[in-house]
Amino acid sequence: MLSRDDLAGQVRALGVDGGGVLVVHAAFSNVGPIDDGPRGLIDALRSALWPDGTLLMPSMSDDDEVPFDPATSPCIGMGVVADTFWRLPGVRRSDSPHAFAAAGPRADEIVAPHPVDVPHGPDSPVGRACALDGQVLLIGVGHDANTTIHLAELLSGVRYRRPAHATVVRAGRPVRVDYGENDCCCARFALVDGWLDAEDAQRYGTIGHAEARLARARDIVRVVTAHLGQDELVFLHPPGVDAECDEARASVAP
Repeated sequence: MLSRDDLAGQVRALGVDGGGVLVVHAAFSNVGPIDDGPRGLIDALRSALWPDGTLLMPSMSDDDEVPFDPATSPCIGMGVVADTFWRLPGVRRSDSPHAFAAAGPRADEIVAPHPVDVPHGPDSPVGRACALDGQVLLIGVGHDANTTIHLAELLSGVRYRRPAHATVVRAGRPVRVDYGENDCCCARFALVDGWLDAEDAQRYGTIGHAEARLARARDIVRVVTAHLGQDELVFLHPPGVDAECDEARASVAP
């Protein structure tokens, strides 16, 4: 059983910037057992960042058919750590089906309104975190959970899209917003490990009992856009392997 102080020490040892912006994706099932469960992990992250750092976690809607409410909508699909984080006092959450939650000095600017039809573009929480030279910390998950890679896809100009929609409230009524989403199955995002490692741009360590990866968002964007510039379909499975990737491939004109 690890304490909050133990975890905070692990976070610092990995190289997290104490006064920076930190985007965290975590699978608590790989982290525990630790004191106070998911709250203990959150407190350790905040302790390692405070008082000048800002913590950011995904907080997306679980249901595209229901209007998103930042005060009540759960984000179980993002894991128990993320779903615990947005509920804590002082945490800000963006008003979007593609929400992120943040706490710290830069929280309000990071979770300011962002477009529904471009979930992870430059004008989104992950885009703003990258512009602020933030870091990305993966705890017990791989790069398949890394939303900053979607930012890199958009910045590189990939053409593939899959039909997607979300529900928002406009003039007091629910409205369906249809858009094209570059998010596919994400399994091949595992390639990013090798790309970052080749440039010594990623650090490995342990947080709780889970393997952790830490990289600067700008380094992730840089290496990913370079590889997508050589082959924009590098993240898509070969035809016939995955339905989402097949759909994305079909959207790209020959």
